[in-house]
Amino acid sequence: MLERGIKGTGEVVVTKELTAKVMGSGELEVYATPAMIALMEQTAYKSVAAELEEGCGSVGTLMNVEHVSASPVGMKITCSTELTEVDGRKLFFSVEAYDEKGLIGKGTHERFIVQNEKFQNRADNKMKEQ
Repeated sequence: MLERGIKGTGEVVVTKELTAKVMGSGELEVYATPAMIALMEQTAYKSVAAELEEGCGSVGTLMNVEHVSASPVGMKITCSTELTEVDGRKLFFSVEAYDEKGLIGKGTHERFIVQNEKFQNRADNKMKEQ
C-alpha cells in the first residue's frame, strides 16, 4: 500500500561514462547532473514499485533539483528518496544525493502511476499516427 514515508536508497560509483564530458552536459570529468537525476529517478521508482498493483508502474513527470557539489571519477554516490505525498495516482518525493564528502544534490521529484501496457501502447501509437 502506498503511504507517505516509503524510503529508497541507491548507489553508484562515478565512472568516466557518468561524467559531464561523456554525457554531453559539460566539459569536465565530474559526475554529470543527468546521471545524478537518473539515479534519483531510479531510486524513487524502485522504492514504490512493489507497492503498485500488478501491471502498473510509475513514470517521472517532474524533477526539480540542485546539483550543489562536484564529484570526481571513482567516488561513490548514494541517493536517498522519501515518498512525501500521495495524491491519487500522483506521487511526490524528496530526493538527495551524497558523495563520500557530503551533500551533492537535493530537490523534489514527481511520478505518476500508469498501467504499463496501456501507457506503452499509447506511446507506440504515436509512430503510427504520422
